[in-house]
Amino acid sequence: MAKRKPKWRSGCPLNASLEMLGDRWSLLIIRDMMLLGSQRFKEFLGSHERIATNILADRLRKLGAYGIIRTESDPSDGRKLIYRLTPKGIDLAPVLTEMVLWAGRHEKTENQALVRLMEKDKQKFLEGIRERWKQNQTHWNRSSKLIPRLGGGSLGPSEAHQRLI
Repeated sequence: MAKRKPKWRSGCPLNASLEMLGDRWSLLIIRDMMLLGSQRFKEFLGSHERIATNILADRLRKLGAYGIIRTESDPSDGRKLIYRLTPKGIDLAPVLTEMVLWAGRHEKTENQALVRLMEKDKQKFLEGIRERWKQNQTHWNRSSKLIPRLGGGSLGPSEAHQRLI
């Protein structure tokens, strides 16, 4: 089945970005895939923000339609799907990193260890994300996640850095 080309409200690149990602949940789903290794529906439901099942299903469908994620059958249960970031999706890593840094500078947020880690060596952080994505195109080792409890809890800078390496 051919994917339908989206119709944007204008030719503005920012508008196109917002049409794809401007809801409350899409970037959080991408965050969980990118940093926590989430790839199954149930894993996304375990997120700190507690997304509703109908919203999650809709956002996963939209992210797939925009080519940001792809799906494949779960080898452990063919009735279920595994969700993976596409090259277009992993290209959002710098955007998410900048958003985290911006919020860390201007708002009191949890997990300041993550903000400090990103500030210390943003390029190394992004290289770590991209490298894990390359390694995990066919499988994901959940123990290789970059930062545990991204949505809450605390993590010391040295432990966070160890997880990155």
